[in-house]
Amino acid sequence: MQGQKTAPGVAVTAADLGLKGPRGWVFRGVGFDAPPGSLIAVAGPSGSGRTSLLLALTGRMRPGEGRATVGGHRLPKEMSAVRRISALAHVPGVADLDPALTVGEHLRERALLEARFGDSLRALLRPRAERADRAARRIDAALAAAGLDPASLPKGSRTAVRDLERLEALRLSVALALIGRPRLLALDDTDLKLSACERAAVWSLLRSLAEAGTTVVAVCAEAPRGAVAVSASPEHGGRRGADDGAGEAVPEGRDGREAAGPTRPEAAGEPDAPGGTARDGRGMDRESDGDTRDPRHEPTSDGPSGDGDDDDKETADALAETGRA
Repeated sequence: MQGQKTAPGVAVTAADLGLKGPRGWVFRGVGFDAPPGSLIAVAGPSGSGRTSLLLALTGRMRPGEGRATVGGHRLPKEMSAVRRISALAHVPGVADLDPALTVGEHLRERALLEARFGDSLRALLRPRAERADRAARRIDAALAAAGLDPASLPKGSRTAVRDLERLEALRLSVALALIGRPRLLALDDTDLKLSACERAAVWSLLRSLAEAGTTVVAVCAEAPRGAVAVSASPEHGGRRGADDGAGEAVPEGRDGREAAGPTRPEAAGEPDAPGGTARDGRGMDRESDGDTRDPRHEPTSDGPSGDGDDDDKETADALAETGRA
């Protein structure tokens, strides 16, 4: 990514990872080993626990059995550490774009949040002009990496999210997540409602991010050639190797940051730590008792329907087990 320091990717491993809800196993027996900078495809039909597995691997849902490591951090013991190094780009119902806001408003807001909660104290004390220039460079680098050119949109950066095509909205979600320089990037419903040409463009984008060093986890119906393919379906045992061609949680705001809210998939087991966690593109923890919460960051209800509905049911099943749904 030109103009932006790219954080190195992380290795992701899992062994017999599973999560059980009141209706049975959401996913079970998941095991794989992916080196840093891998493209990991969580493949399967809707309702197979794909989204729950993605949330578990990013430290946003507590698994019930087995073990996993992300960048050396053990799950479920170090969920907060995993949230700090990961970001959700597109997860309907958890990390949604606000259809009423413009592309530019999303980008500026995300850059401000990153500067406030992601940077060091020294960075916060720099002159305002220097901070503004730093934020602009971050936005430009993230847009370039995501392949989104605001000038090509109908109204430029003033284009409302509701007017974006599905592929454009997905690229914007990726750009917002990349502003925080995550080491692990996660996307849900990657190939949903896309033409064959658009799917090829998305996988090309994700491969380029992986090649640049960022580890990518993407939920899809069918894993692309060359990805580390993983199945969450209990009947498949969840075990896959490198694919050569076989072919509710901590909610997040529209910009990919965690947002305090009523639903918390991590509560499928015991909470990772007392108190809430605050919005952060990489899941950085802070108290959520309210003094810095932005009510505009509450998850919206405009996520896509269809395939995502079944995955939402699986997440609800996991939450219901503890009576916190």
